[in-house]
Amino acid sequence: MNTLKTFLLMGVLTVALVLLGGYFGGEGGALMALVFAGAMNFVSYFFSDKIVLKMNRARVVERSDAPVLYEVVEGLARRAGMPMPKVAIISSPQPNAFATGRDPEHAVVAATEGILRILERDELEAVMAHELAHVRHRDILIASVAATLAGAIMFVTRFGLFFGGGNRDRGPAGGILAIAAIILAPIAAFLIQAAISRSREYAADAGGAAMSGKPRSLASALQKLEVAAQQIPMAVNPAAEHLYIVKPFRGGGIGRLFSSHPPTAERVERLLELPTRA
Repeated sequence: MNTLKTFLLMGVLTVALVLLGGYFGGEGGALMALVFAGAMNFVSYFFSDKIVLKMNRARVVERSDAPVLYEVVEGLARRAGMPMPKVAIISSPQPNAFATGRDPEHAVVAATEGILRILERDELEAVMAHELAHVRHRDILIASVAATLAGAIMFVTRFGLFFGGGNRDRGPAGGILAIAAIILAPIAAFLIQAAISRSREYAADAGGAAMSGKPRSLASALQKLEVAAQQIPMAVNPAAEHLYIVKPFRGGGIGRLFSSHPPTAERVERLLELPTRA
């Protein structure tokens, strides 16, 4: 169900991009919008791991640099029949983690120094299993494409605003529609992008719980990470916050509509309903 929802939402983003391009620039505008999105997706596909690591100041480490983390990831990858990903450390006291890379052969899992301090080994294993589930599901690629489409929609609407909001011979009604599109389309695009991200988090929770066999350990870890994220600040580029296992900065109220993460309480509730492997 989560996968179906993801691809339906991405289809909506793609159709919206083409329609907006066509509205503001005719057939040529629609084609330009698709070409622009394709070029951005090409960059995201081949260079997302390097971009994300640099953006988050994460450094790739060897076994000797972080033996416990490396051993945990290695054991999970072997058990899941996946290639061993690169392992990275982020110099931050806030406990958090993310995965990046376009596929299992080009993946990196990263953990902050803070997460290595506060989690028990079972909890760390459950968190890393969540990240490997993202890799297995190719969620990083999906998120990159969704972010690219949302960004392309923002570009097209700004382009339309700069050049007068579409064809001028449409009269007052056309002008009103153009203004509405310029204002509402980016908001709708980012709402859809956030919904895709939330859906993939639920799927990674379930996949990680199945991989580690420890849904309760993941639930416990999420609760610890949520509390710590509210207490320990972390400077994160907003473009990368959706990658982390918990939202790295505070947010509430209407901002939850734009949140890339589901409420932690709901994630915990779902995890506690899953069976534990003996």
